[in-house]
Amino acid sequence: MESHPRNQTDQSKQIILVHGPIIIGAGPSGLATSACLSSRGVPSLILERSDSIASLWKSKTYDRLKLHLPKHFCRLPFLDFPENFPKYPSKNEFLAYLESYASHFRIVPRFKADVQNASFDSSSGFWRVKTLDNTEYLSKWLVVATGENADPCFPEIPGIKKFSGGKIVHASEYKSGEEFRRQKVLVVGCGNSGMEISLDLVRHNASPHLVVRNTVHVLPREILGLSTFGVGMTLLKCLPLRLVDKFLLLMANLSFGNTDRLGLRRPKTGPLELKNVTGKSPVLDVGAMALIRSGKIQIMEGVKEITENGAKFMDGQEKDFDSIIFATGYKSNVPAWLQGSDFFTEEGMPKTPFPNGWRGGKGLYTVGFTRRGLLGTASDAVKIAGEIGDQWRDDIMGPIRNMCSSHFVFFSNS
Repeated sequence: MESHPRNQTDQSKQIILVHGPIIIGAGPSGLATSACLSSRGVPSLILERSDSIASLWKSKTYDRLKLHLPKHFCRLPFLDFPENFPKYPSKNEFLAYLESYASHFRIVPRFKADVQNASFDSSSGFWRVKTLDNTEYLSKWLVVATGENADPCFPEIPGIKKFSGGKIVHASEYKSGEEFRRQKVLVVGCGNSGMEISLDLVRHNASPHLVVRNTVHVLPREILGLSTFGVGMTLLKCLPLRLVDKFLLLMANLSFGNTDRLGLRRPKTGPLELKNVTGKSPVLDVGAMALIRSGKIQIMEGVKEITENGAKFMDGQEKDFDSIIFATGYKSNVPAWLQGSDFFTEEGMPKTPFPNGWRGGKGLYTVGFTRRGLLGTASDAVKIAGEIGDQWRDDIMGPIRNMCSSHFVFFSNS
């Protein structure tokens, strides 16, 4: 690829005019959007800060991770999972699917392209995306595909720097309970990750204490051999949401009994309604509940303070721990690099609620911010590709050729 300096005083800076949209992020969201654009004949360029696709799945997830939903709910557009894959693919199987997806659609991201900032230039009508290697990319469209789970989120707990025991790690650094064998471990956070990490710790002869600060819905992953999520989606086609929630809670009570007695208080709002309103997903149990009932996973109230040897809790208890794991989720990193746009909140989420949060105006689009998993990602990718595809054919094919000059590098990834 031929390059040209921007001017005589900045010989190292390179400007690249992208023939199609710029997509930030090579996770499932970015891959799905690129594939959908390709299906409409629109080329795109994916910029990825790491050295691989789906880097969060590859390097920031634990070994025992499996998809919580059946594979047909997790497929990306235009390509099914292999038939020989199990109902709930493992982490490595899902990564293999994503690699084959990228290969199938000839998607070749630009790796180690860490975006420093992106802003809309109203004078030219182009988005200007600058990376840390002193390259600037220009395009009429910018697709933010970094997702709602880009960076680990740590809570602010007093005394955290006092702890002098073993490790303090985020769930993104946790791989296996092997390194915590025979340890007494405090697990902060009772979502799907916290529950599964606690389960994995028990299987490696560790003693997890799971902090449950707020109310939480725990549902069986399956009802009579059928996916609970799938049953819920099917019932929603013919029944009101609240009635479906009542059915799911009835099934949960038959499976687990009254979870309040275990220290797992349920929200007053039903699981699906709560998901729609707040984006908070119910926990789908894969074995942790039995260990909670048997006492092998101990439930603790909220942490008041981290001490030198452990933690003090809201109910007055104080316990020593060998290590602490924060299963406290992830956050968007959009505010750190997207400039001049009021489409996102301070937390890096679209201000426009689902299902219309994919379109930001001035050629800005978002995918992977629906809080509805891979189903939401696939839906947004299709919508984005449809709208950009129409614009690309009508407005760009002719004018963009005339704009290319010796001052630009012309990039095409068709």
